[in-house]
Amino acid sequence: MTGCSRLGYYAHCTQGHLALLADRTPISELLADPATPDNLAAHLREFSRIRDFASNELHLPDNGSYRSYSDLQRPYATWNVVAAEEFDLAPLRWCFPFAGCLPYQGFFERPRAEAFAAKLNQQGHDTYLYGVAAYSTLGWFDDPVLNTFIDKSLADRAGIIFHELAHQEFFLENDPAFSEGFAMAVEQLGVERWLARHGSPSALAAYQQRLQQEEDFNRLLGRLRRQLETLYHRPLCPDCKRQAKERLLSSFLTQYYHWKMQWNNDGRYDHWVSNRLNNAKLASVNTYHQLVAGFRSLFDAQGGDFRLFYKAVKQLGELPEHERTNRLLKLDRNFADKRR
Repeated sequence: MTGCSRLGYYAHCTQGHLALLADRTPISELLADPATPDNLAAHLREFSRIRDFASNELHLPDNGSYRSYSDLQRPYATWNVVAAEEFDLAPLRWCFPFAGCLPYQGFFERPRAEAFAAKLNQQGHDTYLYGVAAYSTLGWFDDPVLNTFIDKSLADRAGIIFHELAHQEFFLENDPAFSEGFAMAVEQLGVERWLARHGSPSALAAYQQRLQQEEDFNRLLGRLRRQLETLYHRPLCPDCKRQAKERLLSSFLTQYYHWKMQWNNDGRYDHWVSNRLNNAKLASVNTYHQLVAGFRSLFDAQGGDFRLFYKAVKQLGELPEHERTNRLLKLDRNFADKRR
């Protein structure tokens, strides 16, 4: 940790983290308190059932995480900034104690995130700033349920708990695509199992359709990524690349609106697509979704047993990065062929 700005950033994170943890109240106390609003109590009871399911059925860590509640009095837990070079789809990385190197920098205050993104923009980078509802200390502390995600849909609430506990089960330092792909797979598999046991058939069908739409959308983004990668490797002048990049991004918007019509004009991605689509945004999606299908295929290969799946993931994580990534991408192709 060198430089005043870096020390200032760590101080900000420490203060934000301690403030978040200091406001925790055990869910059991809130449920026993007659002053707790009925709507909040109903949500907290649901979270308790989800939390028990995570450990009992998905065999995720059984600890004090998500057994308390904290109201942050703000819409997001943190704000992340992703950045990439103007002609490169790989995100910049920042390295931190315990978490290793990550493709984003997080802030507990939006103005700090905006100032950081503005500085990167001035340096010529593509940037993407977004709010994050959940917060994880990777098992170092007992993370609370937050007001920032308590009103989300049942599937989203369960997914957040499963995703963050998956990070506690296994987190591979310095390989965010592997760690997030694993957590996303656990999230999806866990929600499907939760809805099959505690939801309705229509809720499960709606969630699976949503996953299919998300996969379809990511394929559309994948084609754009390949087009941009080809452009960035061409021996063109910077202005020529810049103009060609804008043409590709504009053309993508037209393709997107045609694609959207195939999904009954569902506009859930409209704002994300139309609001300054750039390399940083594409990088953020790729980090979370690149390896999910490979992990799901690995889960199937373990007979749908979560404990065997976690063991297989940890063994895979011992391999060199290029080897484990290639294995997951091969499993991804097998998963796609099976679904066809």
